[in-house]
Amino acid sequence: MKTSSAFFITPRIDLGLFFLRLTGSLLLLHVHGLPKVFNFSEELTRIEDPFGFGPYMSLLPAILAEVVCPVFIILGFGTRIACLPIIGVLLVAMLFVHPGWSIAEGQFGWLLLIIFTTLAITGPGKWRIGADRPLERRYDAD
Repeated sequence: MKTSSAFFITPRIDLGLFFLRLTGSLLLLHVHGLPKVFNFSEELTRIEDPFGFGPYMSLLPAILAEVVCPVFIILGFGTRIACLPIIGVLLVAMLFVHPGWSIAEGQFGWLLLIIFTTLAITGPGKWRIGADRPLERRYDAD
């Protein structure tokens, strides 16, 4: 029986994508998302409003992107779609709210953009909700 190198590489890629989904999403939730939910009233007085839509219309999309979407990404459910609001909010923050930041000052935002853009490109991998036997995958031996 011929052994494919994909048999050994693919599980590591799936593990790497799971690790990226889990850690990136938990970091976004902990640092940005949950504080906005737990301090909603206070956040309404502090949130930047770069397009003049008002504090609610600035805060609600941020909460969607920083709380709801990371949960879907952790589960691997609708990962590519769930990355889009995060990417949008991060781009607004980096390009419109904090355009004067140096790379060093904005490194956390840029790193989050790298993580979630990578996941939008790759998808969740096989370790996700709805995958056929997520811990017991089939690989071609070609």
